[in-house]
Amino acid sequence: MHLRHHHLLDERVLVTPDTFRVGLVRRTLDIAIAGTLLVVTLPLLAVAALLVRLSDGGPAFFRQVRVGEGSRPFHLLKLRSMRVSKDGPQVTAVGDDRITAVGRILRRTSMDELPQLWHVVRGQMTLVGPRPESVELAEAYPASCRFILDARPGLTGPAQLTYREGSAVPPDGWGVEQWYLTRLVPLRVDADLDYLTDPSVRRTFAYLWRTALFVLGRPEGHATEVVQARADLRTP
Repeated sequence: MHLRHHHLLDERVLVTPDTFRVGLVRRTLDIAIAGTLLVVTLPLLAVAALLVRLSDGGPAFFRQVRVGEGSRPFHLLKLRSMRVSKDGPQVTAVGDDRITAVGRILRRTSMDELPQLWHVVRGQMTLVGPRPESVELAEAYPASCRFILDARPGLTGPAQLTYREGSAVPPDGWGVEQWYLTRLVPLRVDADLDYLTDPSVRRTFAYLWRTALFVLGRPEGHATEVVQARADLRTP
């Protein structure tokens, strides 16, 4: 067990092997909700995959090794939203020219993440949790933040809702990945740790509700998070 400093709360949080465990209730919610959504959205997923395929002739899906629970790698599947074989940073920010026209729509509505429902059903991911990080970024995490990689990654989560692509746009003089790893990762870890130390059913549904509002384009779904993100990023 370890004591981790929660920067936003300015206190130490006890992290034990049980802190990140997905209990029976959360697992039941994962299977029930993700399984239902997977069936309901299957026609939409098929149409979206066809549009991606027709847009530039490339593959409909993007497959990449990500860091899963216990820092174990797994192959994550998403609808492809970027151009094929175009090099660039591991972090995607607003205005990234690698994103296709169809991809912008998919990312704005989070439709590119629909295939991840299958990962939730399989137990590789959970509904609410930290971002499933790429191996390259995970290896570059600050040492004080790497413990979060032991948690089961989530389809959505506090950090994913608060620090979206707009937050990844660095100030002048910063590289995208440098800004992400140095400034954003500690904030994201704090936000996720706050949930993981108390992943109650009420809080889980609260984050799912905020996610639904965001996907539906409702301002109240993310306005508070945007204000909080801006305040956090201004804090030295």
